[in-house]
Amino acid sequence: MADRKFNVLFLCTGNSARSIMAEAILNREGRARFRAFSAGSFPKGEVNRHALALLRRLNYDTSFARSKSWDEFGDPQAPKMDFVFTVCDQAARETCPVWPGQPMTAHWGVPDPALAGGSDAEKELAFAEAYRMLSNRISVFASVPFERLDKLKLQEHLDRIGKTGD
Repeated sequence: MADRKFNVLFLCTGNSARSIMAEAILNREGRARFRAFSAGSFPKGEVNRHALALLRRLNYDTSFARSKSWDEFGDPQAPKMDFVFTVCDQAARETCPVWPGQPMTAHWGVPDPALAGGSDAEKELAFAEAYRMLSNRISVFASVPFERLDKLKLQEHLDRIGKTGD
């Protein structure tokens, strides 16, 4: 288990901000152990401009970023997921597809920065806060010693991560 790369899918309803940021963070921070993807139940069709601006300011390559449906990952030809994390409360309440291979799942809810009102500076602050929460959780996740945990302990750990960084 320690020598393989794990596929991780981050889900959010619109796949325009939080799940996109989580995909970027894990692909950079965990690139030796993980391949991250993101999708939405009702994708908006475009990535939020504030999310893209934040990622670019932090020197992420955003060429990967596109809003897409979770249907892409239910296809038999899609990469088999090892982990699926919901990052918004709406997606956590929706009936998710049956993922091939029965990946481990957890809810890591983060407030939607796209709902922030006010000036652009206030909106940017909301996106920075969402990024911070996701980054903290992903950092903890990326350091999990999978090879030393049985499935039940790993699930408990994944659920606890959802409360990290609040």
